[in-house]
Amino acid sequence: MQSHIVAALLSSLVAWPLHAEITARFVHASKPILSNPHDLKLTPNGRYLFVSDVGNDRIAILDPESLDLIDAFGEDHQSGTHDIDFDLKGQAYVADTHNNRVIIYSVSGTNASQIGELTTGIRGPEGVLAHPNGRIYVAGAWSNNLVVFENGVMVNERRGLSAPHDLELAANGSDIWLADAGNDRILLLSADLEVKSELTREFYDFNGVRYMDLLDDGSLVAADKNNHQVKIITHDGKLGLVLGDGRPGHGPDKFRTPEGVEVRGTDLWLSDSGNDRIVRYRLMLPP
Repeated sequence: MQSHIVAALLSSLVAWPLHAEITARFVHASKPILSNPHDLKLTPNGRYLFVSDVGNDRIAILDPESLDLIDAFGEDHQSGTHDIDFDLKGQAYVADTHNNRVIIYSVSGTNASQIGELTTGIRGPEGVLAHPNGRIYVAGAWSNNLVVFENGVMVNERRGLSAPHDLELAANGSDIWLADAGNDRILLLSADLEVKSELTREFYDFNGVRYMDLLDDGSLVAADKNNHQVKIITHDGKLGLVLGDGRPGHGPDKFRTPEGVEVRGTDLWLSDSGNDRIVRYRLMLPP
């Protein structure tokens, strides 16, 4: 069977599992208190959900259970905030996209103090990963590159990308998943930026794939923005579940240009960006 036929079949099977082992139940959604939210991340202790609130130029802090807004920071100096990650020390790295930098914050509860920034070699950063190896990986969506920093100094770069977005640590704790959004694909890179494998549009029907996270078994959860869907790709490369029917909408299992993804255990949070809200799901996974 030709790859384009496979892709067409996969894209038509939506809102239910393609493999019965994975299902997802809509829990609830936040009030429309955000403006075009993008990627989101739980604090290391799981107490708060930090959301890149693009249209409000800030990090919004939500209660992960109720999705109520608790606090926010950065609106006085951020512009077009797209992504956030935490390092092993609990410091936050925020993609301050329109200012062409990543801001480093010391975080205590809901309080954040700026302690540094990364700017070399990047324009329009939209993805950031604080790797366990101590390096910071930044995807320059406007400069079409991936830049690596060590102790604040640029030490490596990969060019030839198209509007790269999210970066997530792979299940082996070393490799990196990269959403190469403009090329409608996801790459698996080594920590030294060598390509190890590729998830292509032909097999997964990607259209502007954006931010991602991983389940405990290594399955990849990806926001497929322009298809208005969220896709779970199992650790063996199969399309395990698709949320959304491919048409923009509002309500349970409906999205409008979704962007952000965060997973912890069986809890799944998504930024339904075009609807200015965060939605929460409960995953049912195989034993």
